[in-house]
Amino acid sequence: MSSPSHHKTARLGAFAIAVVWLVVAGALYLVFDQMEQKRQASLKPYALSSGDLVIPRQRDGHFHVDGEVNRQPVRFLVDTGASHVSVSQALATQAGLPAGQIITLHTANGQRPGQLVRNVPVRAGHLVLNDASVTVGLTGMPPEQALLGQAFLKHFDVEIRRDEMLLRQRP
Repeated sequence: MSSPSHHKTARLGAFAIAVVWLVVAGALYLVFDQMEQKRQASLKPYALSSGDLVIPRQRDGHFHVDGEVNRQPVRFLVDTGASHVSVSQALATQAGLPAGQIITLHTANGQRPGQLVRNVPVRAGHLVLNDASVTVGLTGMPPEQALLGQAFLKHFDVEIRRDEMLLRQRP
């Protein structure tokens, strides 16, 4: 038969093992959290000393950059195949865009009515264009997201190298 001191020792040993595993798990969590933070930081767009904007490819295979439409914060999906900067009606309202010219938007999902607003200030990263054309009527994306198309991109040299896009200001 085992003595009460043997049970106490066994409980103390089990508790010590549990504490050790909790410390190991905590340390692993901190290490992996630090690695993930570094990975996320490496995916953020940044400016080179030359003024060029580097946009790393994200996990979804696309290029995303924070910016503004008429000073309203937005997360752009860079779309080299889109003609204009495109926003949802909700974002256009938040950004205080005026009513634009009625147009027909030609999208991958067919045609739909929209509006074209000219001379809108647009910023992507640190790059600014004060007179971009913006279409209103984008659907299928969260309202804080928008497409950054050729109305903005055509003012820059665009180069895609492996997993990054470079927007270079023209002299």
